Amino acid sequence: MTEKLKCALIYDFDGTLAEGDCPEHGLMPALGISDTKAFWREVKRFAKADDGDEILSYMGLLAAKAANKKSEELSIENLKKHGATIPLFPGVTEWFTRINAWAHEQGLDPEHYILSSGLDGMIRGTAIGHEFRDIFACKYHYSADGKTAQWPAQAINYTTKTQFLFRINKGIHNSWDNVAVNHFIEQEERAVQFRHMIYFGDGDTDIPAMKMVRYQGGFSLAVFDQKKWGNPETQNKVGKLIAEERANYVVPANYEEGSQLDVTVKGLLQLFRRKR
Repeated sequence: MTEKLKCALIYDFDGTLAEGDCPEHGLMPALGISDTKAFWREVKRFAKADDGDEILSYMGLLAAKAANKKSEELSIENLKKHGATIPLFPGVTEWFTRINAWAHEQGLDPEHYILSSGLDGMIRGTAIGHEFRDIFACKYHYSADGKTAQWPAQAINYTTKTQFLFRINKGIHNSWDNVAVNHFIEQEERAVQFRHMIYFGDGDTDIPAMKMVRYQGGFSLAVFDQKKWGNPETQNKVGKLIAEERANYVVPANYEEGSQLDVTVKGLLQLFRRKR
């Protein structure tokens, strides 16, 4: 029997599989953050004042607000609870079982990965949290009882996402082993070839990862929320991704059978068989 060809489908989360920004669903209201726009402005102010990383700033600000309220809302258990409230795009909950079955019929062995600046615990709490080989997302270091977020243990921003593409490429299923990720492995001996990857993203934080996957012979899909298509900002963002050659295809974030995204991904998966 011919061995099935391993391929990777790699997803951003916020705005790609789910609507909006991850922490705005459940978590921020629970921490008393009612004005989310003001919160993100505060994050940008801290990052600029510190000449620091915006993702670390938002994680730190969430932790500070939780500490001020003596709140346990950032515990893994509560993050999962809030994650269950995140609205997913149409067809997402059925997507993985269906596309896996279809890919297997084509002689492919698909693996799914999350590569996101969202919160790991919230993503794991969604209805699809169990569908991924690995979830590479932001997470905290906790107190001994697991209830208090003490500091960011992992922060993933737009450029560090590319590091995790190499971890997937080399079959490294953790975030801490920096020796293994820098170890030389011949291209054809790597776990998942870049030319057998599809990256799904929705915006600026995905640009380096999109560009890298394309450059290495894989494919990048820019997805957009159909509800926001009438917004000039959304149209400008999509136009920029095309003009700057970041994405191969632009599709609505609809994962239902027969959708533009569904047909496009199936076409790319069939192409992988020709690029063994």
